[in-house]
Amino acid sequence: MTKQPARKSGTARAQATGLARQARDASPPAPESAKTAAAPRRRAAPSEGESGTVDRVYRRVKEMAASYEFKPDERLNESALSVQLDTSRTPLREALNRLSAEGFLTFRPGQGFFCRSLNPTEIMDLYEARAAIESESARLAARRATPAQVDDLQAFLESSAHSYSPGASPVELVRLDEAFHTRLAALAQNAELSRLLENVNGRIQYVRLIDLQSLSERDGPQAITTEPHLQILDAVRAGDEERAAAQMRTHISRRLEEVTQNVRMAFSRIYAP
Repeated sequence: MTKQPARKSGTARAQATGLARQARDASPPAPESAKTAAAPRRRAAPSEGESGTVDRVYRRVKEMAASYEFKPDERLNESALSVQLDTSRTPLREALNRLSAEGFLTFRPGQGFFCRSLNPTEIMDLYEARAAIESESARLAARRATPAQVDDLQAFLESSAHSYSPGASPVELVRLDEAFHTRLAALAQNAELSRLLENVNGRIQYVRLIDLQSLSERDGPQAITTEPHLQILDAVRAGDEERAAAQMRTHISRRLEEVTQNVRMAFSRIYAP
């Protein structure tokens, strides 16, 4: 007959359990790094200071691109630019990516970031886009603006009228013109239209500056007035959506025929010795 193994007594089992518990309690605790090693690492959100740096760099490079401080189709030297702007490569790269998405720069894989081109076709496209955006904005403003809001915009036009005088700075005139159009677009109460207009304005600002200069030189300072803006605003005040949209489109489209000549003048200025 097979002999069965002897069973441990209750006392022996208790002693074995106690020894195992003592060995476990005596073991050193696992380090925190071991506990978290398997957890996925999350990228830290940018601090307030980092976000501020990106915004600062973004605004400055946007100004440089809008005014063609970079030559058309010129490759940006990121190392030199980071030194010039007193920033590191990371916030600079974030700013460049934003500007590329907005059309102020272009990105070529394996080559880097380049200043946008300057050609009549692209500028014509932007003017046509602006006419579409602003015509619809004027239409909606005629539908949605309150009398008080129209009065505020009227007061702005009246207060800025003295700036439209002989010898006025074209830079100041472009600023005032953009301010009117931006304020009118805000009366449409459509944030997407306002965002699109801001983008287009930035991309055609340099050519518009030259356009105002050439218009003043050719037809005299009196050719640049607030009268077209007053006519548009009258239609908005009257709630006449079709008239407001038509006058806005006519106001913007009038300059389309000058685009090719203005681009040529822009090139001559950019590459002037």
